[in-house]
Amino acid sequence: MRTRLLRYFIRFLGILPLPLLGAGGRFAGWLAYRIPNRELSNARTNLEMCFPGLSAPQREDLLRATLKENAITLLEMPAVWYGDTDAWLQRLDTGSVPDDIRRLMQRGKGVVIAMPHLGNFEISAHFFGAIGKATGLYRPPRKEGLESVMLEGRNRPGRNRMVATDRKGIKALYQALDKGELIVILPDQQPKTAKGGGGVFAPFFGVPALTMTLVNRFARKTGAPVYFIAFVRTGAKPEYKVVGLEADQAIASEDAEEAARALNAGVEQLVRQFPQQYQWTYRRFQAQPDGVNPYKKS
Repeated sequence: MRTRLLRYFIRFLGILPLPLLGAGGRFAGWLAYRIPNRELSNARTNLEMCFPGLSAPQREDLLRATLKENAITLLEMPAVWYGDTDAWLQRLDTGSVPDDIRRLMQRGKGVVIAMPHLGNFEISAHFFGAIGKATGLYRPPRKEGLESVMLEGRNRPGRNRMVATDRKGIKALYQALDKGELIVILPDQQPKTAKGGGGVFAPFFGVPALTMTLVNRFARKTGAPVYFIAFVRTGAKPEYKVVGLEADQAIASEDAEEAARALNAGVEQLVRQFPQQYQWTYRRFQAQPDGVNPYKKS
């Protein structure tokens, strides 16, 4: 029953107009700032570590804006999942990004798309489907019943495919690159462990962060270029701007730590342009070299 109700609620959100979802997100963010909760605490800790040069009032302003933008992104997801592709593409100021990606695809080695949790990353399902076939990596959500709804929206017919984070999924990504296609990875997710070479520590906003080596392995083993991308709200029309940049060649280095530094530098370069739209509520720095969890207050 709970799963069915969740699906009905998600479907209901999917038919609401974007201005109404935006208003709901701003209210939810306002509420989240005033009621003590884990996301509020996480974001405040992250901003303190990543923006030490800001004054306390400036960080609080950024914190309030972050909670509102994150809430808007969450409420917009069903509208993206079930929305018409042509309608969503008309909402995008794509700039030179599509041409940049097509130029990289012409090398014949595919392209590794590194898409951080910045802005409304769910729009990528519509965007990449208009450029070429894309295979994306995802972690199944903890909420029962949500996975099928999410995949239904992300798997655009005939163009996009989502694969789970397991051996079978990784093999599918290599196969996609071998065909000259796109693969999409969220590069700012903390690996479960550094054991087995799954992650290394590298600075992110000057703070040690356990960083995945997966992007490096794809780039190093296949020669595929890496391209960072994000879909950020503009507050005007068109409603979203697509921003992107090609990764530094060091991302394919034989040195995993050097590659991780290049990966985090690319993510940071995008985030610094739109810091209020980044998912600062995520415990990005939970694992630390000294074993001290900064989110556990004494």
